[in-house]
Amino acid sequence: MDITVELKEYILNIRAAVVIIHNDKILVHRNINSNHYALVGGRVELGENSIETVKREIKEEMGKEIEIIGYISTVENFFTMNGKKYHEIEFVHLAEFREEKDKLIQNTIKNIEGKDYLQYEWIERNKIDQVPLMPVKIQSVLKNGKYPLHVINKD
Repeated sequence: MDITVELKEYILNIRAAVVIIHNDKILVHRNINSNHYALVGGRVELGENSIETVKREIKEEMGKEIEIIGYISTVENFFTMNGKKYHEIEFVHLAEFREEKDKLIQNTIKNIEGKDYLQYEWIERNKIDQVPLMPVKIQSVLKNGKYPLHVINKD
């Protein structure tokens, strides 16, 4: 059960994400029906920690194993989507693919769960602020490369 709670006019989400960097490019994902990108990850399930979450999400979505190698940021994210207000707390980890062959992937990766609307793309790290990556504050965190940081994003 995902940690998503409706409280008054807000929806509270607890999310975990990973940053995988290869050849100075960052792996992100997007719903092909939307106009923005997000870090790869998902909602934390009840009783699950953020590291377990990202390992599970990467395995479910891409069929890949990852190793956590650091911590990047905690993001308190406030935004409105489809007319609903969200308060999201996101834990962002630094990770690597476990298999050497996966570290060589440079092309778009398809979702293996049957979610054809989700795709995973590599974005150049030095151009990260030129793409619509949400939450917006994570762009400067990733471009500067100084971790860990706690940021508050209000869209």
